[in-house]
Amino acid sequence: MTQPLLETERLILRPLKRSDAGLIALYTGDSRVAKMTESIPHPLPPGSTEAFIDSVLTGVRPETVWAIDHKGSAAEELIGVIGLGETGTVGYWLGAPFWHTGFATEAVEAVVAHALATHDRLRAEVFQDNLASARVLTKAGFGYIGEAESYCVARGAMVPVWRYEFTAAG
Repeated sequence: MTQPLLETERLILRPLKRSDAGLIALYTGDSRVAKMTESIPHPLPPGSTEAFIDSVLTGVRPETVWAIDHKGSAAEELIGVIGLGETGTVGYWLGAPFWHTGFATEAVEAVVAHALATHDRLRAEVFQDNLASARVLTKAGFGYIGEAESYCVARGAMVPVWRYEFTAAG
């Protein structure tokens, strides 16, 4: 099945390509980005970005992953990544220069609209020290459902999280 291109007013969400490796490594190599995700290590090991892209392109990862391109840049280059797991789990990150721009909310809303064709329920979680991501989820229509802990590779520790859910019924 071909992965759909999703478009918003300011963004294009498209399939990853190998040439995205440089910008992904640049943004995820920033400890501020890595420490707000569960799976991005810091420091970023050599070859890990290419391995991530290969796992997406070969279908090894059980999720659909989009590059988030900003239409306003001259080259419409990648500013982040967003994924939708087979079970309806949404995860995303943006490069630090693009934080507090509304881009994350716009990308999440686009994925939610797309996902509702195949999922009745979507889930996401954020580290409790990531208030900006919590706001992104609530702005996109997710409701708070509880607390838990998740392991953060970059921090090397279990970290408290807030869990959110979006249901088709509202």
